[in-house]
Amino acid sequence: MTTSSSERGVSLGMPELPAPAYPDDVRARLETEAREVIARYPDSRSALLPLLHLVQSEEGHVTRTGMRFCAEMLGLTTAEVTAVATFYTMYRRKPSGDYQVGVCTNTLCAVMGGDAIFETLQEHLGVGNGETTDDGLVTLEHIECNAACDFAPVVMVNWEFFDNQTPGSAKRLVDDLREGRPVQPTRGARLCTFKETARILAGFPDERPGAVEESGGAGPASLVGLRLARGETAPARVVHPRGGPHEEPRDRTHEPSPAEHLSSHDAPQDTSASDPAHPAGPTAEEGE
Repeated sequence: MTTSSSERGVSLGMPELPAPAYPDDVRARLETEAREVIARYPDSRSALLPLLHLVQSEEGHVTRTGMRFCAEMLGLTTAEVTAVATFYTMYRRKPSGDYQVGVCTNTLCAVMGGDAIFETLQEHLGVGNGETTDDGLVTLEHIECNAACDFAPVVMVNWEFFDNQTPGSAKRLVDDLREGRPVQPTRGARLCTFKETARILAGFPDERPGAVEESGGAGPASLVGLRLARGETAPARVVHPRGGPHEEPRDRTHEPSPAEHLSSHDAPQDTSASDPAHPAGPTAEEGE
C-alpha cells in the first residue's frame, strides 16, 4: 500500500522565496556594526555567533532576512548560517517577548522546586513552553541547566540570575515584569529588554548609566570552596560513610557552624527556597 505526498505531509508547492532584504537605512547601519564585529576575528566566519546576536537585536529573533544578511557579510551560504542559528537555543526562530523567562528544570533545580515553579508559571501566565503572553512581554521556557546549582532552584530573565526561587517569588517576578515595575536580578545589572541583551551579547557596550558597575561576580555560595582553600573560614569537616569499617564516633553535641562544610552524609538542610505549599517531590506516598 502506498501513500500520497499529501498524506505523508510532503509539500510539492512552490519553493520558498528568497528572504527579503533589510530597508536601505537599516542595512547600512547593520553593515557598519557588522564590520566592527568581524574586524575582531582573524577568520571572518568566527564572527557568525555575534552577528546572529546582532540581527536578533534588530527584530527580537533571527529571521530569514537576518540569516541572509549574516551569510552575505561573511561569505557563507544561508544553509551554513541556518545550521548554526538552529543549533543554539539562545537564538530565537520566532517572535517572542521582551523578557525571556527561563526556569531550570534540570535534576538539582527540579528536585529543589524547579518543576513546581515551571508548572505554576504556566498556569499563572496561561502559556506553555516556548509560548508568549498575549501582551507580548513574557516568553516562558524550561532550560536544561542555568549553571548555578548552588543557588537552586534558579530562574533566568534575559540571561540574568534570580536565585533561590519559589513558585510564589517567581509569580511576583513575572507580574512585576508585566506591570513595568523595576526588577533587580540576584546577581548582575538591572534588567534590560531581550533586544538590548542581544546587542550586548553581540559585543557592544552596555550604555546604560551605572549598569557595568552593577554587574557582580560569583555569589557567596559559589565562593565557599575558594574561601576554604584560602583558610578564611573553618576547615571542612571530614565525615566518613555511615556504617563503614573505620567510622569514628561522632560528637552528637556539636552543631556545625554555617562556615563548616556539610557533606552528602548529613541530614538535608533547610534552604531559603523551601516552600511547604509547593513540594518539589512526588505527591504520592511511598509504595503507592
